[in-house]
Amino acid sequence: MREIVLDTETTGLNYKAGDRIIEVGCVELINHVSTTNNLHFYCSTNKIIDKSATKIHGLTNDFLNEYPPFKEHVKKFLAFIGNDPLIIHNAEFDLGFINNELMPLGIEPLKNKIIDTVSFARKKLNTRIANLDYLCRRFQIDLSERDLHGALLDCQLLAEVYLELMGGKQISMNLNITKENKNLPSKNNIKKTYLFSKVVLNDKDTLLHKSLVKGIKDSLWKKFNY
Repeated sequence: MREIVLDTETTGLNYKAGDRIIEVGCVELINHVSTTNNLHFYCSTNKIIDKSATKIHGLTNDFLNEYPPFKEHVKKFLAFIGNDPLIIHNAEFDLGFINNELMPLGIEPLKNKIIDTVSFARKKLNTRIANLDYLCRRFQIDLSERDLHGALLDCQLLAEVYLELMGGKQISMNLNITKENKNLPSKNNIKKTYLFSKVVLNDKDTLLHKSLVKGIKDSLWKKFNY
């Protein structure tokens, strides 16, 4: 089963007020485990990035000016996510921004199945606190590289959180066992080889054997001339 972990960084908090997407990250999962197949891109925009947003993700308009706008990334973005389920932390926020970018391009809102890990974590862990930092600490996931928010890094962290929410290391272990079993030869492919040692008796041994057999009443050897 293929799923996509998705995250965005934006110029601010309100797309209805003109804020735009400036970074997108996607991580592919197969059977809930991340692969090396990722998608990541930055987007230039005419919208001035709020200083409060820059403090969170570190992105500036000067940095983004060399990158194409979102509309030039949209084809590869839609091809990458396909119709697969999307795993998003606080999905309402990201989906609002994504669909707001798609609408002017004449593209319908995303219809993928959505798994909101905020709601999932609150229900699964019976907690109201469900931000990514808290969940990473709870599951002992390394946060040492997360000085600032980043769409791809946050996707990679969320992929680990999601795996834990789905059952953790047990899923990963089961997948590894399955892969190893697939590499084992089936019983139908195993050639059965039986090795027998050929025993050769000399004349002396043969005479001793026949003498021994004569002394045994109703010996089976007599019936088979041994």
